[in-house]
Amino acid sequence: MKLRKQVTVCGGAIFCVAVFSLYLMLDRVQHDPARRQNGGNFPRSQISVLQNRIEQLEQLLEENHEIISHIKDSVMELTDTGAVSPSGHLPFKSANGSWVLPFDGRPTYLFIKPQDCQLAAGGHTQADVQMLDVYSLLKFDNPDGGVWKQGFEITYEPAEWDNEPLQVFVVPHSHNDPGWIKTFDKYFTDQTQHILNNMVVKLAEDPRRKFIWSEISFFSKWWETADVQKQEAMRKLILGGQLEIVTGGWVMTDEANVHYFAMIDQLIEGHQWLEGNLGVTPSSGWAVDPFGHSATMPYLLKRANLTSMLIQRVHYSIKKHFASTRSLEFMWRQAWDTGSSTDIFCHMMPFYSYDVPHTCGPDPKICCQFDFKRLPGGRVNCPWKVPPKTVVEANVAERAQLLLDQYRKKSKLYRSKVLLVPLGDDFRYDKALEWDQQYINYQKLFDYMNSHPELHVQAQFGTLSDYFNAVYKANGVAQGSRPPDYPVLSGDFFAYADREDHYWTGYFTSRPFYKSLDRVIEEHFYVFVYGTPHPTMQCMKLFR
Repeated sequence: MKLRKQVTVCGGAIFCVAVFSLYLMLDRVQHDPARRQNGGNFPRSQISVLQNRIEQLEQLLEENHEIISHIKDSVMELTDTGAVSPSGHLPFKSANGSWVLPFDGRPTYLFIKPQDCQLAAGGHTQADVQMLDVYSLLKFDNPDGGVWKQGFEITYEPAEWDNEPLQVFVVPHSHNDPGWIKTFDKYFTDQTQHILNNMVVKLAEDPRRKFIWSEISFFSKWWETADVQKQEAMRKLILGGQLEIVTGGWVMTDEANVHYFAMIDQLIEGHQWLEGNLGVTPSSGWAVDPFGHSATMPYLLKRANLTSMLIQRVHYSIKKHFASTRSLEFMWRQAWDTGSSTDIFCHMMPFYSYDVPHTCGPDPKICCQFDFKRLPGGRVNCPWKVPPKTVVEANVAERAQLLLDQYRKKSKLYRSKVLLVPLGDDFRYDKALEWDQQYINYQKLFDYMNSHPELHVQAQFGTLSDYFNAVYKANGVAQGSRPPDYPVLSGDFFAYADREDHYWTGYFTSRPFYKSLDRVIEEHFYVFVYGTPHPTMQCMKLFR
């Protein structure tokens, strides 16, 4: 019965698309300029066939709407009588107070508590930083900041790390969009499967090597095609801490247009896959590519028991403001939380992008020289016309000093002497050569830095959680707790501009038909799978 209901809803969507397509076809054959020039002698029989087909589909669509209406009425009747959802609440409650719903025969945490529907009841957070105030404060101009075009000049005193050395965690990563320029399957075939295959081999070559991975949709497809030996090798890397699964969602979700149930649903899908196949639960969130960041995401991650998170796509003026006040790391709190129950520790990346030229420090011309995929002779080069150099004994001192200068300058934007340096980009590490280029050259730099105490630095590869744990330890607090003197922030980070007046806002209104269709199907999917109306209605009922 559930399958029939799902087919009915999907069928309704298909009917809509089919009818719309036929209307376009009919309009085209009736108004084709070429055919009008030829006397308009388009066969009337073909027009008649199209018109009859449209009439049939319209009748089927009307019948489909009637079926859906009956199903919705039945579900609402069951809900009103308490057969599905007692007292207008979600079906079950876990020991920790989170709501639990059936999903594929296993418990699923929806992360929602009745007291979280407090916004309508009033009460506002006590936060050090209110984003609405920040937006009112800033001019959103774009003065030239020097080598860091969107920022300012950064200086430091060489002795600043004498008493407490700088800890540097270089975090290799590869962002894999499940559909962008290519289809999901094409990306997997051309690139993603090779990234994961290389990962199994190259991380195992040296226990000091680390990596992070986010998109479980790709990871699960690889797992299904991998042999037992590769699966066990991957499991060993994860359990041994060399590979960390970050966020653990099916995708790196949109945070602006998507309904929050879709955000939850894809998180459930990824986390259940991880639990069932690897027995792991993510602890750190990684969001480098949503076009702006919503306050909904930290709430969901907190309810999913993550303790820390990272964001990247924030307006460059906001980044500059936060960098100047050393507020790029903060406790993110919900606007309606009068306490601190929703707090989650958040790290904001300070520069233009998450690619290598914009992650080691403020000067992309220098940072690009340490993206060893861009070594001369390769397919990718540095736009600043200064290429990387292979690290050898004759130049390791000069190379290490140049890179360390960038590390020190970047660290001045944060409150601890622990530094995060992502090392990757979209669909990186798909060739075995890049693994060797990056890991071998960086290890030589790390070995030099670490063997010279006068530099007062400890550099290594790390995962995202390695970095966060070091921050907590340096501040003397437990994992996920608020370090002393770190601000509490409330609000979101929309709209996003990455440079000049380049605002990423067109996607708010693009493709309205598909966005509407997605919402309708998502609503019916929720009712049919969980047997209860959407939680939005539950929150409304609490205040009736």
